[in-house]
Amino acid sequence: MNRKLENSELERLDVEAFRQTEKSPIIIILDNIRSLNNIGSVFRTADAFLIQKIYLCGITATPPHKDIRKTALGATESLEWEYRKDTLELVEELKQSGIRTVAVEQAENATMLNDFVVDSKETIALIFGNEVKGVSQDVVTASDVVVEIPQFGTKHSLNISVSVGVVVWDIWTKGNP
Repeated sequence: MNRKLENSELERLDVEAFRQTEKSPIIIILDNIRSLNNIGSVFRTADAFLIQKIYLCGITATPPHKDIRKTALGATESLEWEYRKDTLELVEELKQSGIRTVAVEQAENATMLNDFVVDSKETIALIFGNEVKGVSQDVVTASDVVVEIPQFGTKHSLNISVSVGVVVWDIWTKGNP
């Protein structure tokens, strides 16, 4: 029989230890995300996988906000984050500093996530877009690569927080064998 573990048995890092821990070579960029609950969920997923930093761009709300805090469960306190008004400017800046920019979007010539190759030595900035419009076209065009999550049902999209979880897990497992 399996027994559920108590929170005290999970041996999680405290906020200070998290800040001192080496982070994964993954950055998350949120491009005009509307839902505060989605933003909070992304923070929580980012905490779980030791994400380097989250950039909140355009209309994406920033902490502190009660609806972000409700789903982030404290992750806004542990993670490094920064607000940027213009996603395209940020993408260009990151590219110039040697970071590989990856738009997660359905686009012509997109690489399916399962075929996307990760170099564990390079830092990747994953760009996730608005719940209705997705990643803006100018950002898709400027990105080094576009990655698409394969889907097989009748719907043509996933919730942004689900997409972040799927992609980050995939990149994490490819970069941390």
